[in-house]
Amino acid sequence: MKKTGPAATPLAGHVALVAGATRGAGRGIARALAEAGAMVYCTGRSVKGKPSPYRRPETIDETAAIITAGGGKAVAVRVDHTNEAQVKALFRRIMRARKRIDIVVDSVAGEDPLLKQHGFLWQADLRNADAMFRQGLTSRIITAKHAALAMMPARHGLIVEVTENDIIGGGANPITHTVKTAQKLLPLQWAAELSAHGVTVLAITPGFLRSETMLQHFGVTEDTWREGGRKDSNFLVSESPLFVGRAIAALASDPKVRRRSGALLSSWELAREYGFTDYDGRRPDWGRHKIDFSGFPSEWLDLFRTGTDLEIQWLSTLAARARKFRARIPS
Repeated sequence: MKKTGPAATPLAGHVALVAGATRGAGRGIARALAEAGAMVYCTGRSVKGKPSPYRRPETIDETAAIITAGGGKAVAVRVDHTNEAQVKALFRRIMRARKRIDIVVDSVAGEDPLLKQHGFLWQADLRNADAMFRQGLTSRIITAKHAALAMMPARHGLIVEVTENDIIGGGANPITHTVKTAQKLLPLQWAAELSAHGVTVLAITPGFLRSETMLQHFGVTEDTWREGGRKDSNFLVSESPLFVGRAIAALASDPKVRRRSGALLSSWELAREYGFTDYDGRRPDWGRHKIDFSGFPSEWLDLFRTGTDLEIQWLSTLAARARKFRARIPS
């Protein structure tokens, strides 16, 4: 991939941690933060000699090597984010070495195959439910907890949860629904808790992500990815993992980022505002794309229609209740 990007390094002197930096969005985010000048700790379970449990070839060592080869600063640290002792030791290591931690981005389990299994409630295979909750949700809570503890004394920091799509619904099965919804709603609660401590927390989603797994699915490479549009025209509006990374780098560089705390943001909306592009100069906009639904079964289209109608109704009612409750709280 040809390396292009802004000449400025607004995050020079900053220290970032990207959990789940092995592949996909996590790798792109690590690259973009380094591109903006940050020192990036790349964590995950997949290292040289210990391949991914997903049977993928990518490793955090490879991610760090890509960054350093491009002139950035990165170090790979093997960490199982479901293990609190390991996460605690990670933050202790960073604080001892760098005396600060400015940005923590969590993209763990973003492409876990078990979260991609499709099926309605009554079709759910629950044999791996506990493991998936721990990998996709408990790990996030553990990491956010220790990120908060590291940032609170400095009254400064940005915690970002990477999730999937910019509405509440977001899953292919009950386990995925639970994990993805929690990844969007927990930052809202954490933002409230950490507001008094100067720490910003938010969630973000990429658009149609052109990850290594997705490229393989379409039988293309990053150089030939447009050929995937023959199978699915929506793929022509896809974005490389670097795009959502640049979205987070733009947020981390914004001195007014705290006004967004608790928000669920998207790469495409932030690109409109901050003006960044993908590595090839494109600015894919999934939010303005007219999705081609022709390949979806009619039963799924019925689900999408009903689900979004119910979500609008639910959110409208909830907003009205929240306003009433807020009015009762003494100023």
